[in-house]
Amino acid sequence: MNTMKETISIKLPDGSKIAVPTGSTPQDIANSIGPRLGNDVVVAKVNNTLVDLNTKLAKDCSLLLFTGDSEEGHDVLLHSTAHLMAQAVKLLYPDVKITIGPTIENGFYYDFDLDKGFSDEDLKIIESKMRELANSSQEIIREELTPFQAKNIFEDLNESYKVEIINEIDPDDQISIYKQSDFIDLCRGPHVSNTKKIKYFKLLSSSGAYWRGDESNKMLQRIYGTVFSSKEKLKKHLENLEKAKKRDHRKLGKELELFTFDSEVGAGLPLWLPKGTIIINELESLAKSEEKKRGYQEIKTPHLTKGTLYEKSGHLDHYKDSMYPPMIIDDLEYYLKPMNCPHHHKVYASKMRSYRDLPIRLSEYGTCYRYEKSGQLFGLMRVRSLQMNDAHIYCTEEQFKQEFLDVCKMYLYYFEIFDIKKYKMRLSLHDKKGLGKKYVNQPDLWKLTEKWVREVLIENSIQFYEIEGEAAFYGPKIDVQVWSAIGKEFTLATNQVDFSVPKKFNLTYKTKDGILKTPLCIHRAPLGTHERFIGFLIEHFGGNFPLWLAPIQVAVLPVSDKAIRYAQKVNEELINSGIRSEVDNRDEKIGSKIRNAEILKINIMIIVGEKEKLEKNITVRKRFLGDTGKTDLNSFIEKTKNEINNRRLPHSKKTKAKS
Repeated sequence: MNTMKETISIKLPDGSKIAVPTGSTPQDIANSIGPRLGNDVVVAKVNNTLVDLNTKLAKDCSLLLFTGDSEEGHDVLLHSTAHLMAQAVKLLYPDVKITIGPTIENGFYYDFDLDKGFSDEDLKIIESKMRELANSSQEIIREELTPFQAKNIFEDLNESYKVEIINEIDPDDQISIYKQSDFIDLCRGPHVSNTKKIKYFKLLSSSGAYWRGDESNKMLQRIYGTVFSSKEKLKKHLENLEKAKKRDHRKLGKELELFTFDSEVGAGLPLWLPKGTIIINELESLAKSEEKKRGYQEIKTPHLTKGTLYEKSGHLDHYKDSMYPPMIIDDLEYYLKPMNCPHHHKVYASKMRSYRDLPIRLSEYGTCYRYEKSGQLFGLMRVRSLQMNDAHIYCTEEQFKQEFLDVCKMYLYYFEIFDIKKYKMRLSLHDKKGLGKKYVNQPDLWKLTEKWVREVLIENSIQFYEIEGEAAFYGPKIDVQVWSAIGKEFTLATNQVDFSVPKKFNLTYKTKDGILKTPLCIHRAPLGTHERFIGFLIEHFGGNFPLWLAPIQVAVLPVSDKAIRYAQKVNEELINSGIRSEVDNRDEKIGSKIRNAEILKINIMIIVGEKEKLEKNITVRKRFLGDTGKTDLNSFIEKTKNEINNRRLPHSKKTKAKS
C-alpha cells in the first residue's frame, strides 16, 4: 500500500506555509510565486542545507530561495560558470584533460592539461562557445555515486586528474557528479539547474599553474573568469578591475621604488628599497608607540631554533609542509622559524610568574620564514620571508575577555587611521570531526573558549560571523577581512585564543593561594605582516599615501639654476625639522619637475625661484589642490609637522570604520 502524501507543507521565510504536490522542486515553487523569481532564482536552502533547484522535495520542510544577488547565489553562479567554461574548452579541445575549477573572490578559474597556452583570441572563442551552451538551455543534473562508480566513469573518460582526486576519497563516502549534456564533472555542488541561468559572464585572463601548486608537478593552463546576476553588476566589476590594475601593488611598488624581487636572492623573498623601508619603519613606529601605551613589552628572538621546540609546540605536526627543510647542525635539526609563538613561550618561562604579573604582553617584529609553493607566490601578498606585527598576551581566565576585547579595539583604532571603512570579523571555530587530528582533542575547552570569544563580540556590539573548521589547531580565532577603497577584499589580521600550547611548555603562574596554574595565551597581529599590509595599503591608497606615511613628503623644486642654492637651504631646514624632503636639481623646466613629482605621488611641492629667494619665502603646491600660495618656511614647517604627527588622512577627514 502506497502511503506517500499527495502534498507536502513548505514553510517560507515569512513564516507562512504553502501546500505543494509531493515531488515538487524549489524551481517549481519559485515559478508558482512569480515569473520574475522563477527566472532569477539560482539555488535553494532546504532545512538549512543548500540544494539544487531541481531537487525533488519528498516531505515537509522549510525553504529559502536565493537569487544571484545573494552571497549564496553568487557563489553558485561562479561555480556553475566554471563548469560551463570547462565544458566549452572540452568541446573546442577534445584532447584536453580537466582538473579543478574553484571559486575565488568575485571570480573563478579552471585548470586544464593542454600542451599549448590560451591566447586572448582563444579566450574570445571559448567565451563565445560558453554563450552558445548557456543559450541551449541544458539541464544540469546531479547524481550521487560511490567513489568506485565515479572512478569507473572518469577512467572511461580518460580524465586522470579526476581519478587521482577520487582515489583520495574514503571508499565508503558518497560523492556527487554533475552532468550537462555530454559533459560530466566531479563536484559537491550545488549548481544552477539549467545553463540558461548563466548570462552575464566574462573570461578575464589565462596563466600557467602547477597541478596542486607544486612545481614538481606538471604545468597546467589556467583560465580566470567572472559572472554576475546582471549586466550592470558585471560592468561595474569590470570597471573596478581596471581601477585595480592601475592600483596593483606590484606595478606601483616598482614605479614608486618601494620593493623588488631578484631571482638570485630567491622567489618570494622581497628586497625592501629605501623608500619602502621608510614605510616599514613608520608602521613599526606606529605599532610600537600604541603597544607601549597599552602595556606591551618588546622582545627579540632568533630566526631559527631546534626542531624539538616545534615538536613540543605542535607546529611540526600541523605546519611542517609550510616550513623550510631542517638544517643539520651538531647532529641536531634546526629550522627557520615559521612563527614566533614558541620563542615567546620560552621568554615567559624564563622566570617564575605571579598572578600579580599578569597580564604579560610580549611583542616582537620578528621575521618568519614559510615555504609557500612557487605557484602560490603573489607579489607581497604571498611571500616566503615575512615580518610580523606579532604579540602574545598571557593572562588569567578572569582577565581573558578584557584582553581579547582590547585587541579588537586596537583593530578598530587602526581601521580609523588607515581609512578602512568596511571590514568583517570572522569567528573561526573548530569542527568536532577534526578533534585529535586537525585540532587538539580538548572538546570542553573548545566549547568554553568559543563561548567566551562570542560573548566578547556580542557584549560589545562588534559585528561578526562564524565559520566552522577554520580555527587554529590550539584554539578559536578572529580573522579580519578588510576592503580597500575600490572594494577589493584582503585578509588582514588575526586574534587567536590558545588554551593548549602553554600547558605543553609548562607555563605557569602562582595564584593568590600559592597554587600553580596555566595561563591562557592570546596570539595577535593587528597589522598582520609588513609585506601583506603594505601591499594592501599601496592598493588602498593607490600609492597616494597620507603625508605621515609617504616616503618623500616634500619635493623642493628650484625654478632655475639660480635658485638651486636657496632650494638646498630650504631642503636642509626641512630635513633638520624631521620632514622627509629632497631637491629636484635636474636641468628641466619647472613644469616638468612638477609632473615628475606628481608621477612619484609626492604630496607637497615647494617651488622656489629668484622672487622667493629675495623675499625669503616659499610657494607651496599640493597634489589634487594645486598652488596654495606663498608662505614663510617656519610657518610651513609647523603646519606640516602637525599634519604628520596627527597622522591625518590625505584629502579627507578621518571617518569611523564600519562593518
